[in-house]
Amino acid sequence: MTNTNDTALRIGVVGCGNISMAYMRNAPLFRGVAITACADLDMAAAQRRATEFRLRAADVDSLLADKDIDLVLNLTIPAAHFDISMKALSAGKHVFTEKPLGVTANEGRKLVETAAAKGLSLGSAPDTFLGAAGRHARRQMEAGAIGKPVTGTAFMMGRGMEHWHPDPSFYYQPGAGPVMDMGPYYLTMMVNLLGPVRRVQAVATSGQEERVITADGPKKDTSFKVGTPTSVLSILEFHCGTTITFGASWDVFRHSNHPIELHGTEGSLRLPDPDNFGGVVAISNRGAPWQETDTAGHLFGAINWPVAAPDRANYRMLGLADLARSIIEARPARASGALALHVLEIMEAILRAGETGAAQIVEGKIAQPQELREDEAASLLA
Repeated sequence: MTNTNDTALRIGVVGCGNISMAYMRNAPLFRGVAITACADLDMAAAQRRATEFRLRAADVDSLLADKDIDLVLNLTIPAAHFDISMKALSAGKHVFTEKPLGVTANEGRKLVETAAAKGLSLGSAPDTFLGAAGRHARRQMEAGAIGKPVTGTAFMMGRGMEHWHPDPSFYYQPGAGPVMDMGPYYLTMMVNLLGPVRRVQAVATSGQEERVITADGPKKDTSFKVGTPTSVLSILEFHCGTTITFGASWDVFRHSNHPIELHGTEGSLRLPDPDNFGGVVAISNRGAPWQETDTAGHLFGAINWPVAAPDRANYRMLGLADLARSIIEARPARASGALALHVLEIMEAILRAGETGAAQIVEGKIAQPQELREDEAASLLA
């Protein structure tokens, strides 16, 4: 199973829901990758995507066994991530999966260990940290723009899902909630900038025991029980010595907290929503006014999504393209399974600390992802 500059990694997509649109539309932007087939438990959904993007439709088992597929792109629901990824690895295929890597850190460890034992590459979303805003912020950190990072804040706050999702109850059960659902974007970005986390403390609560669905649909105005904390405030202690306050909540109607701010001995760095690939990055040198850089004019920062009325930068496939290149160069992928596992371990530790009231050590430790330089990013383009 090889991938050279002249031969694209042949990708089979499992899971043809909404997120598959972004990957399939973006795939032609990148060198070294080609989506050739798709599968879904709903064969009609697979056929629709196949027709739309000129792919070959298959059932899931056939795609996983297909010798003409080099990598499986796992876009199934989180509960199926482990099963599909493990079957793909067992069939000798590289894997890139949507977040989370698994619903538990134990699942993630098994996937990382299996990929390593078989000499296969395992990657995972989010890859947003490789976008224009994340790369610009990383350059500032590498250049010492804020000096030694000392402290900071990160906030993911919103109303929750019931005002737009017609059947949102699964978001509010164990294995989900704001930390597990949205935490990967924030935590991956911070590990990219600061390195691994050593210890966490947290408190957790829920604003409501029941939620009412207000989105249009057959369940509108019905209620459901909340089974996991919806507001979690944690303190992250990184191996480098930096401490970050990370708040994740679905009990907030409006707020004025910036998504991520880092403060060091020489200044401060402010980042946009890490769920996006672009946005405004700002630097303050020793308390001077913020100097803002809009990364919309930078590579993988232009607003391009949704396609009909674009309002954000979305370049999903960037991490997979880097993974394809990493196979050629015999180096770790940046959006790797090991990185996703560390983030999963952090999230589990946050929730456990919130439940027990005791600080939790994050056992796993990884190397900070290698910086994606601008020339390398450009070389990934078709």
